[in-house]
Amino acid sequence: MTRLSEGDTAPDFRLPDSDGNDVSLSDFRGRHVLVYFYPAAGTPGCTKQACDFRDNLAELNDAGFAVVGISPDKPAKLAKFVADEGLTFPLLSDPDRKVLDAWGAFGEKQNYGRTIMGVIRSTFVVDPDGKILKAMYNVRATGHVAKLRKDLKV
Repeated sequence: MTRLSEGDTAPDFRLPDSDGNDVSLSDFRGRHVLVYFYPAAGTPGCTKQACDFRDNLAELNDAGFAVVGISPDKPAKLAKFVADEGLTFPLLSDPDRKVLDAWGAFGEKQNYGRTIMGVIRSTFVVDPDGKILKAMYNVRATGHVAKLRKDLKV
């Protein structure tokens, strides 16, 4: 598994959102974007993280950062998650894990002391030109957005 690093070109993608509309990374050219990968919509940790992004979205947007979440969930499951939690940023569906693989966000990870294959909770800061400013792997769901805001001075 290849991991992305600061300075790398962010791999472009085109994925369906919770409404089935295609969204691509290039749609965000000219702005900073936070791309985060999470294991599964509706699970406790993923819900906490998504709600933290939702609750901080105005400040992030005001500082020039868009937010996009990506998981292997199908659009219908994402639509339910968006509706249940009142999420106000795009969640994208990557069921074949091609984008997860390209970004190094799928692979071996520890889960309750066992090594398994799965989504590695990861967040990337992408600059307006599509370069990685910050690559964070194995982030925690709780407190991650607060740490990110501190690091980004938002």
